[in-house]
Amino acid sequence: MFRSYKEAGVDLDAANKNVEFIKRLARFTYTKEVLGDIGSFGGFYELPSGYDKPVLVSGADGVGTKLKIAFLMDKHDTVGIDCVAMCVNDVLVHGAKPLFFLDYIATAKLELDRLQSIIKGIVEGCLQAGCALIGGETAQMPDFYKEGEYDLAGFAVGIVEREKLIDGSRVVENDVILGLASSGMHSNGFSLARKVLFEHYTIDSYIDELAKTLGEELLTPTRIYVKSVLKVLSPAIHAMAHITGGGILENIPRVLPNGLEARIDRTSWGVPFIFQLIQRLGDLSDREMFRTFNMGIGFVLIVDRDQADEIAKKLKEEGEQVWFLGEVKRGERGIVL
Repeated sequence: MFRSYKEAGVDLDAANKNVEFIKRLARFTYTKEVLGDIGSFGGFYELPSGYDKPVLVSGADGVGTKLKIAFLMDKHDTVGIDCVAMCVNDVLVHGAKPLFFLDYIATAKLELDRLQSIIKGIVEGCLQAGCALIGGETAQMPDFYKEGEYDLAGFAVGIVEREKLIDGSRVVENDVILGLASSGMHSNGFSLARKVLFEHYTIDSYIDELAKTLGEELLTPTRIYVKSVLKVLSPAIHAMAHITGGGILENIPRVLPNGLEARIDRTSWGVPFIFQLIQRLGDLSDREMFRTFNMGIGFVLIVDRDQADEIAKKLKEEGEQVWFLGEVKRGERGIVL
């Protein structure tokens, strides 16, 4: 017979300790617009001044089966960065500055060391994005998740002036397509990658071409583009795309008007070795690769031809690796590789 919630698998005392830990870390991310503190039923954020017609842009995402790599390595301090990145990079696509972030962590049993490592990653991601961590939820769900495993999701809200909202409607023929380097696989395609790679390697296999173990490569956190891209925003940027699920093939067309196609020169950048390895070992077609993985391009900007050189220069000054991927031409809405 169970006489307490703890005996049934839910430790409320540990949950309360975790809330206090999150409070201490989250305060490092607070801006003057944050009201109250973590622990209330909701998070409070006062809209910043200086906007005539502010538009809120929201996004939600998770880390997917990349978490399996964290479980195998028992390393949990970077997946929080991934979670933040997947949300704030999506919000950034529309020209919005991320304001705040909330997380959701669900696990079979609340293990404080592991959970606090995850939170440290989330805070680091928020600091990289310049947004505040104002709330979230930690759910203990015994018998629902496997022992030692968890799921992680996030929710971000950003703000943009209505007249500066970027939705792709201003893209025109001869616009230039700029690509920003990814940090690796980011957080997509791991179900395929794991099946292919683990037929030949273990998580601890050292791969000379990567100069690291396979696990270290796969767990590299998703790059956050917020601060560098916000610094170059101007009317000359007509559209942007975050290269996530669906890869280059499916994400760039999402921001193109009807009657225009993106023509990409595949020789304009070097595809990182990890993608070459997956393709070779899995005997995968180019199409499958380009619609599953980012192939080394994590974020795309479609810009006015006359301003392309200057925008690329500024992005490089902000620490981004930039390639001229191609241009926009008349054609059926889509992408030509």
